[in-house]
Amino acid sequence: RDGQAKLPQDDKIQILKQYREKELQERQEIFRWNEWQPGFLLNIDAHTHSELPRDVQFDTQKEINFTSNYIKAMENLSLNYFMNMFQSSWRSLSDFQQIFIHISNAASKYVMQHWQEDYIFAYQFLNGCNPVMIKKCKEIPQKFPVTNEMVKSILQQNLTLEEEIQQGNIFMVDYKMLDGIPANATDPCTVQYIAAPMCLLYKNTENKILPIAIQINQKPGPDNPIFLPTDAKYDWLLAKIWVRSSDFHIHQNITHLLRTHLVSEVFAVAMYRQLPEVHPVFKLLMPHTHFTMAINTKAREQLINVNGIFDKANATGGGGHVQLVQRATKILTYGSMCFPEAMKLNGMENKEDITYYFYRDDGLKVWEAIKNFITDVVNIYYHSDKMVCEDTELQAFVKDVFVNGLRDNKASGFPESLKTREKLIEYLTMVIFTASAQHAGVNFGQFDWCSWIPNAPPTMRCPPPKEKGTVTEKYIIESLPDRGRSCWHLGAVWSLSQFQNSEFFLGMYPDEHFTEEPVKKAMLAFRKNLNDIRNFIQDRNKNKEMPYYYLSPDRIPNSVAV
Repeated sequence: RDGQAKLPQDDKIQILKQYREKELQERQEIFRWNEWQPGFLLNIDAHTHSELPRDVQFDTQKEINFTSNYIKAMENLSLNYFMNMFQSSWRSLSDFQQIFIHISNAASKYVMQHWQEDYIFAYQFLNGCNPVMIKKCKEIPQKFPVTNEMVKSILQQNLTLEEEIQQGNIFMVDYKMLDGIPANATDPCTVQYIAAPMCLLYKNTENKILPIAIQINQKPGPDNPIFLPTDAKYDWLLAKIWVRSSDFHIHQNITHLLRTHLVSEVFAVAMYRQLPEVHPVFKLLMPHTHFTMAINTKAREQLINVNGIFDKANATGGGGHVQLVQRATKILTYGSMCFPEAMKLNGMENKEDITYYFYRDDGLKVWEAIKNFITDVVNIYYHSDKMVCEDTELQAFVKDVFVNGLRDNKASGFPESLKTREKLIEYLTMVIFTASAQHAGVNFGQFDWCSWIPNAPPTMRCPPPKEKGTVTEKYIIESLPDRGRSCWHLGAVWSLSQFQNSEFFLGMYPDEHFTEEPVKKAMLAFRKNLNDIRNFIQDRNKNKEMPYYYLSPDRIPNSVAV
C-alpha cells in the first residue's frame, strides 16, 4: 500500500479488504471494553498502565506516577514541611500566604488579592476553570425563594427582580448534583462536609455580573438562610466560599474528569477497535487520542481508586466522587458536548448580553476553526452523503461509541449512526474539540484559580451556618482545609496545570499520517486560522489585569494527556 487514506469501499482488491478486517480483528482482541465502576462510561480493559497495549502506553520520558509527581510538586513548592500536618488549622486567612507566597504566579497572586470581591467571585463563572455552570435565569425556582424585598437595594434600575429576569439580567448557578453526595469519611480524625448551593447573579448597569443571593443547600427553610451581599461581612464571605468549594467538586469530577477525560477515552478505544490505520478518520483522530488511555489508566490506578490520592484532600473522596460521576453520566448529552449548542442550552450564546465571557467567545472561534478543517478533510474523502452511509467502518465506530462506551443510553442523544456529511463533520468536530480545546479550557487554569485555597477549598471541615450573624473569621479558618490537605491540594493543582515537555498543540501534526496534498493544504489553512485566533487573543489580552488565554491555540494540547 502507499500512504494514502482509503475508505473501506475504495478497496476493491480482496487481499486489501482482508488486510483491513484482520487488522481490526487483532485490535479488537487487544482493545477490549471494561467497566471500572457501575454506571460509568466504559473504558479500556487494563487495570494498570503496564497492561495497556504497547502502542498507547506512555513512552519512558512521559511515564507518570501521580504520587511521586505530587510529592515532587510539594517539594518544588517548598511545601514538604506542612505535607503531613493533617488536623492542623491555619491561624488566619493571611496565614495561608505562608505557603502561597513562594509559589504564586501573576494570576494566582491577583486571585489572592481580589478573591473576596464580588466581581471576581462572579467573574470565575465566566472565565475561571469551570466556566460551564452559569445559566440565564428564566424564573426563580421554588427551592430558592429569593424575594424582591431581599435584593431591591442591589438592583440598580428601579425594576423588580421579576422585571430584571424578563430583561435577561438575572443568571443562576445551581450545584444540585452535589445534593446527598456523602462527604469523605476516610479520616476518622477529620469530619468533612459537602453542600449543594445555589447562587443568583445580576448584570448591573455597568454590564458587570455580580452575586446577589446564595442559599447553601437545596431545601429552603429557617435553618438554610439566603445570604445576601448586604449581610455581615463574614456571613457573606463564607456563603461565597461554600459556592467556590462546591464549584471545585463539580469541576474536578464532572467538567474535567467525566466530560473531557472519560469521554475522550471512549472515542479513543472505539477508534482503535473499529477504524484501520488506513482509514481517513483514524488518521484524523489519532493525534487527539495520544496518551489518553494511559493517563486515565494511571488515574484509576493511583488517583481516583480506593485509598487513592483523591481521598487525601477532597471532600468528595472516599466514594462521593464515584457517585457524582455516576449521576452526571446519566444526564450526559450529545448536545451539551457540542460547544455552540451547549452555550444555547445555558441561554449564554448572546455576545451582546455579556461582553466579557471570553471562554465562550474563544471557544466558538476554535470550534469554528476545527469545523472548517474537518469540513475540508471530510469533503476530500466523502463526495456524498451516500458515501458516509456506506462506510461500514465509520458506522461501526459511531455505534461502538454509543452501544458500548455510552452504555446504549438513548437519552444521551448520541447518534447510533451517521447519515450525512454535515452530521459527520459535527461529530468529528465535537470529538476533537473535547480532547483538545475543552480539556485545555478547564484544565490549565487550575493553578491560577485554585492555588489560593480560600478561593477553591477542596474540602470544608465545619457545617454550613444555619443562621445569620454567627460567622467569625475563626469559624471560616476552622472550616477551610487544614495544612496537610492544603498541601496535597496545591501539589495536585500545580501538577495538573503543567504542559508536558514534548507537547504537541492544536494544528501540529508531527507524524505525517496523511500524505495527500489536498489534506496538507487543509492543514496549512487550519494552522493559519488558529494563528489568527491566537493573535486576536493576544491583542485582546493587552493591558488586562486578568488576561484570558486558556483557549489560545498555542496553549491547547492536541489530546487529553495530563
